[in-house]
Amino acid sequence: MLANIAKSDEHYVARFERQLKHSATEIWSFLTENEKLALWFAELRIEDLREGGLIKFDMQNGTFEEMTITELQLHSVIEFTWAEDSVRFELYPNSEGCLLVLNETIQTLTPHTPQDLAGWHVCLDVIQHLLDGTTLESRDAEWRIWYEQYREALSKLG
Repeated sequence: MLANIAKSDEHYVARFERQLKHSATEIWSFLTENEKLALWFAELRIEDLREGGLIKFDMQNGTFEEMTITELQLHSVIEFTWAEDSVRFELYPNSEGCLLVLNETIQTLTPHTPQDLAGWHVCLDVIQHLLDGTTLESRDAEWRIWYEQYREALSKLG
């Protein structure tokens, strides 16, 4: 299912939801432990897990972008800067396991936005597969499918 993309007064919010059959603690480990984080987003590394702490994004050219953790509630919320935007993961335990919500607040839509949204979409699918002990056949093929759908969805937003 595509993320819900909504325009507010001064920005856009893309909201992804995944109902997972796993505990918040299990899911949290994939969001905050570098060994597990690397399995679904190899370029990210948490340097200091605390509010005001640091996450580094490896640009794959010898440089790193630094992102600040703006909110942290253990096993519940991690939010961090992403250039001029922000990324927020929220966990909601329920009778079926846990609802994982990812909100990306986007200041300006660009031609790169559908690429990013497709990337987050596939990352969440990979997390689910990792937790379930299954494999996603081709991340690239999945990304291409979702990229076209996000490109189309964003074109309708204007």
